[in-house]
Amino acid sequence: MTTDIRVPEDLWEGDTEGVITAWLVDDGAEVAQGDLVAEVMVEKAQYEIEAPISGRLGIAKPEDEVVAKGTVIATVDA
Repeated sequence: MTTDIRVPEDLWEGDTEGVITAWLVDDGAEVAQGDLVAEVMVEKAQYEIEAPISGRLGIAKPEDEVVAKGTVIATVDA
């Protein structure tokens, strides 16, 4: 089963786009539910993205990619 990791719709206010500043886990690595996997910066504020389930991470968007709320940035294969 594959689960998308999306930029949460309620992570910040407004329709401003963010930038993936860091992947904290390598592509293909095993992650546990709740692990921090990425950081997104919006207007000088840093937000952390967690793995929704345990499994193998597949990165869909690279560092420095501009992303909007709801964008799929990675997947986790359980």
